[in-house]
Amino acid sequence: MRVFITGGAGFIGSWIVEKMVEKGYMVTVYDNFSTGLPENLSNVISKISIIKGDILDYEKLKTSMANHDIVNHQAAQLEIMTAIGEPQKDVRTNIIGSLNVLKASKELGIKKLIFASSACVYGNLNKYLVKEEDIPQPNWEYGVSKLAVEKYCDIYAMYEGLNIASLRYSIVYGEREWYGRVLTIFLKRALEGKKLVIFGEGNNIRDFIHVEDVADVNLLLTEKEWHGHLILNVSTGIAISIKELATLVQKIIKELEERDVNIIYEQLREGEYSQYVKGRLRIPRELLIMSLDSYKLKTMFNWFPKVDLYSGIKREYMWLKGNVNRWKKMSY
Repeated sequence: MRVFITGGAGFIGSWIVEKMVEKGYMVTVYDNFSTGLPENLSNVISKISIIKGDILDYEKLKTSMANHDIVNHQAAQLEIMTAIGEPQKDVRTNIIGSLNVLKASKELGIKKLIFASSACVYGNLNKYLVKEEDIPQPNWEYGVSKLAVEKYCDIYAMYEGLNIASLRYSIVYGEREWYGRVLTIFLKRALEGKKLVIFGEGNNIRDFIHVEDVADVNLLLTEKEWHGHLILNVSTGIAISIKELATLVQKIIKELEERDVNIIYEQLREGEYSQYVKGRLRIPRELLIMSLDSYKLKTMFNWFPKVDLYSGIKREYMWLKGNVNRWKKMSY
């Protein structure tokens, strides 16, 4: 099988590439390398084809996509603050770019496509274990762009004969993650011997899933058959508060390095910059709860996450120790 992966040099994309290569698939990575890194593909570089290209360049995208059996669309504008501050940029990459992928798939006769959507489509529903049937109410522009693409996927599946799986990821973490989100800030400060900083009271709830489990889902959907537009939550369904997350990092550092890491609370209003974490602000319209129910994925495809949060954080911390240079620059 010939698999075309947009954003294949990125955090999640590179893990998917490795899984595909292990299975013996012929893989083409299509990436503009704006955030993706060649070193993410170092383990498989000799076994794949790499094309430097942008999903906004329709002609190059279509030419590159020809002669493939399945498209895995991971390329995206991922930053919440970029989407808030520059919504047009978010629309161009996430909506127009994705429309290009859908249109090229249709014109080339490719019938199977996997799309990286997001839990952000749900917005602040303020409930545990949100199901795919719950009505999305995005609170961030990023969630709007992802939801818009899902609606286009409905049309292409219903009227153009594409079989599309939209995967609504919860918070994906793990080795090769970019620096800027809460867990990465905790881990970097722990490595530097600094106190972990919690914005506010730390009662906000999140659902973390390890990137290897996400890659396994993408591999599974590559191998399985479905028809129409399938929407699936990809999550552990296990909620944890930010203050509990900080305590877990404390415990891991104690186990690995036999030293204590302290926690402090910084009372920031949304939109204010931290005095402790350089370049980081408290994101506006903060989600109270992000917790997804993955029952549909589990029952339809007999999938279950393998990496528990404790083990996954240990893995990411050990990776960070060997790749400190990767987290020099703050990214939202």
